[in-house]
Amino acid sequence: MAVETDVLDELRRLRTRVPRLAGSLAATVDGLVLAHDVPDAEPEGLAALTAAALGVAYRVTDATARGEFRELLVRGTRGYVATYAAGNTTVLTLLADDRVNVGRLHLEGRRSGARIADLVASGAGPGAGRHADRAAPEQGPPVPAPDADRRIGTLPVRAPQRPAHRPRPQADG
Repeated sequence: MAVETDVLDELRRLRTRVPRLAGSLAATVDGLVLAHDVPDAEPEGLAALTAAALGVAYRVTDATARGEFRELLVRGTRGYVATYAAGNTTVLTLLADDRVNVGRLHLEGRRSGARIADLVASGAGPGAGRHADRAAPEQGPPVPAPDADRRIGTLPVRAPQRPAHRPRPQADG
């Protein structure tokens, strides 16, 4: 895809719109980095973890009949990790400090997710749109097109198994 520069521009604009945003990453649902602005994290590892979390989040929304996946918010002692659907093949993950305005984070994250989905769907980037004056990057081997019928974050279903040992009774405390 040749959308990386436009997606990176969107991530940089997002950082200016959300005070206390520590980083952002756009990746495919399979965990491949499209663009990132994460100074304190390894983008490839974060993309892989995002794909794993996305799979679990999708399964939870499906199992609880809550409709299609839209977003996931994780809160730690030092901040938030928010993941938003950006179309059918892309996700946006935001890292924010603990004092971020969560409402603002959601508002801007959803908007940026929609913009990134449009960029990925239109294929805009070097050679088209705003960056038509930039030379296109050298192309490597062709990348297979994502399967449009594949649902976000699908995981194989495993049959439940019996535990190898009998659990010990818990003492009432």
